Amino acid sequence: MTARVIVDRNEWLEARIALLEKEKDFTKAREVLAAERRQMPWVKVEAGYAFNGADGKETLGDLFGGKSQLIVQHFMLGDGWEAGCPSCSFWADGYEGIDVHLAKRDIAFVTISNAPLDQIDAYRRRMRWSFKWVSSHGTTFNRDYHVSFTEAEKDTGLYNFANGGFPATEAPGASVFVKDETGAVFHTYSCYARGLDMLNVGYQYMDLTPMGRNEQDLPHTMAWLRRHDEYEG
Repeated sequence: MTARVIVDRNEWLEARIALLEKEKDFTKAREVLAAERRQMPWVKVEAGYAFNGADGKETLGDLFGGKSQLIVQHFMLGDGWEAGCPSCSFWADGYEGIDVHLAKRDIAFVTISNAPLDQIDAYRRRMRWSFKWVSSHGTTFNRDYHVSFTEAEKDTGLYNFANGGFPATEAPGASVFVKDETGAVFHTYSCYARGLDMLNVGYQYMDLTPMGRNEQDLPHTMAWLRRHDEYEG
């Protein structure tokens, strides 16, 4: 751990109040950005997607479950994969159980992966998750929202709104949809890559500690990460 300056309580309080002012500025800036996000224009979803889930075949409109807003978590689990992405699993550990709270604010939450439903169900049982998770296998949904790629597209495919590709055939993301009073569905927002950072509960807690994420000396970000049933000790 990097050596820190040790002070008395009064000096600590002075430093904390100074930092608090910066935190307040950040909070205000975040609120302004969130307001701008809510003002994004909408795009009507014309495609008729059919997802496979515990409730059988469901359209994108069905996934709203009576709510007017829908958040989709794009989870990296492809056809033939033995397990889901460790990073996506880290995020999922943080949003397990959140759906009941979101529902009280007129928001439905669903995780969608490109793998067939039997693979999804097997991994869900292993991880002991209960959130709604459906399969987009056999549809163009993942490709339309730029989280699935062919092998040829990994170097050039559109990800995070740029033609830079992604190192795997599946990628993470989150997308938001809204349904109007006529039943029409609109896409309002998507985020990818570092844009997902704000949705990770574990990282937000780590950022409160003196060592933070402590990843600077690792070969790559999240090199330490394992699925929650793979840690030893």
